[in-house]
Amino acid sequence: MTTAPDSISRCAWCGQDALYQAYHDREWGVPLHDDRSLFELLTLEGAQAGLSWITVLRKRDNYRAAFAGFDPAQVARFGPTDEAALLTNPGIVRNRLKVASTITNARAFLAIQAEFGSFDAWLWRFVDGRPIHNTWADLSQVPASTPLSDALSKALRKRGFRFVGSTICYAFMQSAGLVNDHLTGCFRHLEVAGLSSPA
Repeated sequence: MTTAPDSISRCAWCGQDALYQAYHDREWGVPLHDDRSLFELLTLEGAQAGLSWITVLRKRDNYRAAFAGFDPAQVARFGPTDEAALLTNPGIVRNRLKVASTITNARAFLAIQAEFGSFDAWLWRFVDGRPIHNTWADLSQVPASTPLSDALSKALRKRGFRFVGSTICYAFMQSAGLVNDHLTGCFRHLEVAGLSSPA
């Protein structure tokens, strides 16, 4: 835990960075059901592999501009010319495999939407439609992955997604609110636990 100058107790991982704190306070752990936002988070979590989350968070607006506001239908239509242009864009992580995977993942995302009506409907089945509220007191207790993230990773890879290992999937589950991993001493723990999750 960390107590900021504003006297608010937060999960220590967001430190004193204003952008990081805003993300922690307003987004992290909130149950998310909008498909475009879910595609954005899944993309950014994959981009973060091997990097710090704050690095990717600072590039978020650039990602939104580069990837058509994270509209999976538009990203799925990106071709070799678009991919080449993305690799020269200094505002994003210019990793060839990560850029290519975003396009591939958009196509796989659309396939899930076509089959289940929405990615949201497919995703939330992994937690029976309701967030898991953990009660960790210390950051050392929070797992990097779980059997559930293993299952999600396996299911996504089977459907053609890339950069969706179990650790990435667990971070995605945390950020999208499938699990509430705010520490019990964090002011957001009870707030997030009190949020309803539409079926």
